[in-house]
Amino acid sequence: MRFFVVCPGGLEVPLAQELVEIANRPDCKSLGIWVVDPIPTSPSGGIGLAAPVSGAMALNLHSRIASRVLLQMAQASYRQEEDLYKLASGLAWEDWFNSKQTLRVDVTAHRSPLKSLNFATLKIKDAIVDRLRDVTGDRPSIDTAFPDVRVQAHLTANQVTIYLDTSGEALFKRGWRDEKGDAPLKENLAAGILSITAWKPGQTLFDPMCGSGTFLIEAAQIALSIPPGAIRAGMYGDDAKPSRLAYRPLVTSAHGFGFQRLKPFIEAIEQKRWLDLKEASLAQMLAKRKQFPTVDSLAISGGDINEKLVSMFRGNWQRAQLPDQPMVRQVDALAAKPPANPKDGVMLLNPPYGERLVIKGGRGQDRIQADPHDDEEPENRFELNLETGRQSAKRSSRESLKRLQAQEEQDPKFVEFLRQFGQHLKDIFGGWNVFVLTADMALPGQLRIKESKRTPLFNGPLECRLFKFEMHAKRPEVNNADME
Repeated sequence: MRFFVVCPGGLEVPLAQELVEIANRPDCKSLGIWVVDPIPTSPSGGIGLAAPVSGAMALNLHSRIASRVLLQMAQASYRQEEDLYKLASGLAWEDWFNSKQTLRVDVTAHRSPLKSLNFATLKIKDAIVDRLRDVTGDRPSIDTAFPDVRVQAHLTANQVTIYLDTSGEALFKRGWRDEKGDAPLKENLAAGILSITAWKPGQTLFDPMCGSGTFLIEAAQIALSIPPGAIRAGMYGDDAKPSRLAYRPLVTSAHGFGFQRLKPFIEAIEQKRWLDLKEASLAQMLAKRKQFPTVDSLAISGGDINEKLVSMFRGNWQRAQLPDQPMVRQVDALAAKPPANPKDGVMLLNPPYGERLVIKGGRGQDRIQADPHDDEEPENRFELNLETGRQSAKRSSRESLKRLQAQEEQDPKFVEFLRQFGQHLKDIFGGWNVFVLTADMALPGQLRIKESKRTPLFNGPLECRLFKFEMHAKRPEVNNADME
């Protein structure tokens, strides 16, 4: 079977590396042959691969960087909307789901000659509904909010590809987050950034502006080999208590993944394979717990000035099935000290913007992020694909950036904070590699530190940069008296 694994823009390379790692797992190799496509030379919003149909279960369980796992149903040339109807109506949808299940259809396009994507969506939806009505005598209902089954189609200039979505809810919705209001950093983007930093389990990781802890929780789960889909897979049974605010109640083991509502995966043989995948993961988790028996051994820590966010981080940590309490302090970033003094320490942060709030327990900092509750962002439908949407996203990104930079220009206190924080890094964090995710392209100048690398990334429609700063250790001062 052919799959397309969707990811945030800019994470194609780490996703391809992750897919190879998943394919090489012994429990995944036993499912059949896997062939991951070469890394694309230009942004594609995902990676294609060939794998057994059972691979959908492994990909949804293990991929930390994926947004969705799409199973290819058909691909053909087209010229008009009727060609879409003909292709979709010729597919045996009755083999995958029944007419009692609800349906949603999404269409995206890149340089398509069709005038209306809404009309194209309607034609594909009609084709699926008509097919099921002709075969079963009944038709499925449409539910755009909470569908049982999602179908996606992607149009290029002359080709259409139709997919079944095997993920259901977007995969960044792990089920452990307990927050609402200001949008947090997406979990899969955080995981991809961790991969770019080359951080490894056991290496010191520190986030001085950790907020609700996304970077640190993802890192701890990686170190302990906890699959990102563990909660949704029901691997913890009654021990896991997903937050009532975890995006919505369906992001739990009760609703799981999209493939669990598709007929082939309900068969006994696939159920057995699903159980084997989870048992193999549990065995790996137990082994890692022995390697990292305590929070201290993880060497993962953080701090934040906001008391409420620190408390939220602690709750998220526990819901993510991580041991004990996280190593986190309520502290101003300007007073943050290295948790240790390693030569290979990694600092990773997504700083706030605008006015820097210092009131204890005050309102959480806004950060340069898009709303992860919105499933209609380009990265969750098909990254960089809809030509008009792409242009709109670029305009939105530029406009957002201008607004943010304007805010900072009008806030001399925040500009001064960045200068002081840059000096703090030079004084205290010598020898560290510091990575900063931001939409402010002028950040290195504000920190007064020259970046060694900048990586373009997309957080939803917002164009960002991951800046890397290599903090050189200070040379010891020479005492003239000692030289005499």
